[in-house]
Amino acid sequence: MKEQTNLVRVMNYTQYRQLLDDLMLQNKTTGHDQSEDFIHYAKMNLQRMNRLEKTVVLNEALKAELQQLAQPVHLLALTEGWCGDAAQNLPVFKALEDFAPTSIQLELVLRDENLTLMDRYLTNGGRAIPKVIATYLHTGEEAFVWGPRPEACQQIMLTLKEKNANLKEKAEAIHGWYAKDKTQSTQAELYALFEKINRVRPI
Repeated sequence: MKEQTNLVRVMNYTQYRQLLDDLMLQNKTTGHDQSEDFIHYAKMNLQRMNRLEKTVVLNEALKAELQQLAQPVHLLALTEGWCGDAAQNLPVFKALEDFAPTSIQLELVLRDENLTLMDRYLTNGGRAIPKVIATYLHTGEEAFVWGPRPEACQQIMLTLKEKNANLKEKAEAIHGWYAKDKTQSTQAELYALFEKINRVRPI
């Protein structure tokens, strides 16, 4: 079954970024929570995405796997503007599309407008995002699912939850990790996923 069925407001990356910018001009973000904290998160995320869009460089191993794809892949990302992990990772997925536009098609939908889909891809029972669902473009067959964050970062989050860390402590630790990692863990995980695709479906 194709995951695109009955989706609300499917956007390409440029449209998604424009939505976030337009909302921020109104001092708003996506979703129902328009609290001061969420607006602050969304503002910080715009800065992160602006920076990453200029600095993400795909490694050679990942680029090689993208060049070997036997059939195009559709990436559907569940996201929200206030989500820090989305801001740290979605520019990497945009870089995939920019590098291999005939092989990769990236689209995005807002989690809270598409809960039926979200609830098919829970993480430990929660609606954690971003969640990226990869399907073969021509058949709709699912190829892989990634998210909500690289495994090393996920382990940090789980440890923080066990320690009952507050939101500020979690944010500082997680975004500090992202700053040091410089997208390399996300790229390594994507390399492994695309490499598996190419082994299963060789040219």
